[in-house]
Amino acid sequence: MYTEGNPFILRNRMRCCEYCRSYGRARAASAHAYCPYSHFMVGAALLTTREQVFTGCNVENISYSLTICAERVALYTAVSAGKKKGDFLALAVAGRMKDGPWQPCAPCGACRQVLAEFSSSHHPLVVVYVDGNGTVREQTISDLLPQGFSV
Repeated sequence: MYTEGNPFILRNRMRCCEYCRSYGRARAASAHAYCPYSHFMVGAALLTTREQVFTGCNVENISYSLTICAERVALYTAVSAGKKKGDFLALAVAGRMKDGPWQPCAPCGACRQVLAEFSSSHHPLVVVYVDGNGTVREQTISDLLPQGFSV
């Protein structure tokens, strides 16, 4: 969340417009979700340092462990297009039940670990979502995963 104590978010407050545009792209991407079991549609939009946006949606499978989240789809799409660790600024996530209101939707633990792998100290990845009241929430991936696995 935006706080006075977070210097990265304060330094990058000017990027708020890009974050909001990315959030709109995440909402649009959720329309493509394949979610016949949970009926929870999630979209993600990953903003790069060069202001490119890569989107993804959740894709469920009857064998639930084979389901993939929107956040990882967006990241893997960017990586397959040649993006590397440190190329990412923000990830916007939007989720809702089919035909329901938008809900707060932060990445799951697996997504947090994968996102942390591609974040860097020079460009810490910020996760952006809007809660049910329309409040923009921002947290760095290290805030969401304070004890992430690393080597």
